[in-house]
This record gives sequence, C-alpha cells and structure tokens, in this order.
Amino acid sequence: MPLQYTLGDATRPATAGNKVIGHICNDRGGWGRGFVLAVSRRWPQPERAYREWSRTPGFALGAMQLVQVEPDTWVANLVAQHGYRTRANPVPLRYDALDTCLAALADHAVELDASVHLPRIGTGLAGGSWNQIAAILDRRLTARGVTATVYDLP
Repeated sequence: MPLQYTLGDATRPATAGNKVIGHICNDRGGWGRGFVLAVSRRWPQPERAYREWSRTPGFALGAMQLVQVEPDTWVANLVAQHGYRTRANPVPLRYDALDTCLAALADHAVELDASVHLPRIGTGLAGGSWNQIAAILDRRLTARGVTATVYDLP
C-alpha cells in the first residue's frame, strides 16, 4: 500500500491499534522548534528521553529511540538532522541517516503490528526534499507492509 495522506494532527492519529508517531531530531541534543513542540504539548516523555539519550555514546546520526507515551502509542525520535539550518548548512537533513532510522522504525512497527504516523518529516527545519523523503518512506515502510500516514495541518 502506498503512503497515505490526510489533513490533521500527526500527534492525534484516529486509527485503531498500535501506532508509532515518527519525527526527525537533530544530532546536537536541541529540542525546541518545529513538530517537537506539538509532541511536547501532548507528552513530556519523548523530550525527556531524547535529552537524556543525547548525552550518551549511542546518540548519533542514524539512531532511533522509541518512547512509549500511551498503552498503544509510541513516539520515534529519529536522529537524521546534522546540526541546525544555517547559510553554511542549508540542508541539515541527512538522507542516509533517515534511511537508517526508518529501517529501524520499520522493524519496530512490524514487531508491534503498528501503523506509522508522521508530519512531512525533514522538509521544514531540516530543509529536505519531500520527493526524496517520500521515496525513502515508501522503500522502508510501505514496501514492508507498514501502513504509513502523512499528516498535513488543515
């Protein structure tokens, strides 16, 4: 099944069963702009877990952290952004790191029998191309039979 698109809030998926909400994080331990603000308004656990994780040796580009926030809902912190967007770093998204993160996310989604819900990850502060990102989502998630829904705010 191809990527599904819907209008709505990715932090409030209206589907039954297990759900994973994915979003991109940077490799500097910074949390405070973009979609993470919506995540933090709903649940404190993903930010707290990310900040603690960012001070450990396993924290690096391509790493993924799964944080359970409700009995049937997890947030996937995907470290696929190198630093911050600047003139010298106009596209901090790292497609290879995103690919690695989404491969791990797919493994967990299959294991949990979960659907995946995301905003248009990587296109805002990370500066990525949606066409390239969607191709990675298709290859890593939908090709494995994982239902993936992309949310656009109305």
